[in-house]
Amino acid sequence: MEALATANRSKAAAAKAAPSRARLFLREVKRYRMLLLMTVPGLVYLFINNYIPMYGVILAFKNLNYVQGIWGSPWVGMDNFKFLFNSPDAYLITRNTILYNVAFIIVNLVLALTVALLINEIKDKVVARFYQSTFLLPHIISMVVVAYLVYSFLNADSGLVNRQLSSLFGFDSISWYNEPQYWPYILVIVNAWKGVGFLAIIYFAAIIGIDKEYYEAAIIDGAGKWKQMTRITLPLIAPVIIVMTLLAISSIMRSDFGLFYQVTMNSGPLMPTTNTIDTFVYRAMVKLGDIGMSAAAGFYQSVVCFFLILSANFAVRRISKNDALF
Repeated sequence: MEALATANRSKAAAAKAAPSRARLFLREVKRYRMLLLMTVPGLVYLFINNYIPMYGVILAFKNLNYVQGIWGSPWVGMDNFKFLFNSPDAYLITRNTILYNVAFIIVNLVLALTVALLINEIKDKVVARFYQSTFLLPHIISMVVVAYLVYSFLNADSGLVNRQLSSLFGFDSISWYNEPQYWPYILVIVNAWKGVGFLAIIYFAAIIGIDKEYYEAAIIDGAGKWKQMTRITLPLIAPVIIVMTLLAISSIMRSDFGLFYQVTMNSGPLMPTTNTIDTFVYRAMVKLGDIGMSAAAGFYQSVVCFFLILSANFAVRRISKNDALF
């Protein structure tokens, strides 16, 4: 009887607590209503741009007939995927996409951390802000503009690089857009030039958020700049580094179309080293008009990226649960 009475009292207490939790939630919503209101445009954009188009994934399993429409078109099962994977370029484009993204992640991470640490050492705030703006500028430049900037350097006849090679070393001009062996390095450099500044600003923001008392204590203990960086700065911004790396891994099966198509000027001789899944799908669309195959390629990319981010996040959770995304 005593146990039953205790149980009843617990239920009564829970019943009383439930409304209080609800009131607390409503109170918090009311308190932060303006901040929540500011998120509405972003949520609406996310819903319209990312979630509504997801129904189009059914095109990966259909042979689109424009007269019948999406729902009326006949189902073809896995035929679109067979076309994609039976292509002689299937292995090549998958390899290029993954290896380029791995190189981008590693190079950009190292360079962005270096830039962020160097900016943090600048004591003059005006100069520091100038460098922040300078490094961020390439990130907001259109890839079409970047393509012509690269062309001004690599043009076989009047490009800056060829002119310098000829004048300084007496080398013959190189036809860069016909020599695929150079482009893995060129694309990594261009991607780093365009993307490192954005990452560096994020890491710099994390660094300036570290409590200065840590560094003061380290200086008192006789720690130099190297030990301050390795024992304080990097460990404390590790969560930010992990999040940004996980986000990059989540897109490892996707490529920057502008980088691989526009910067290379869609040059045929470069395709063995510059053709990726995205450029392959675009070229197939232009030549064949096969929307089903394009949808299949996009679905394939999304599924692989989904499992990659789950695997990477699981690995992070095994090492440090607090640093995982979920």
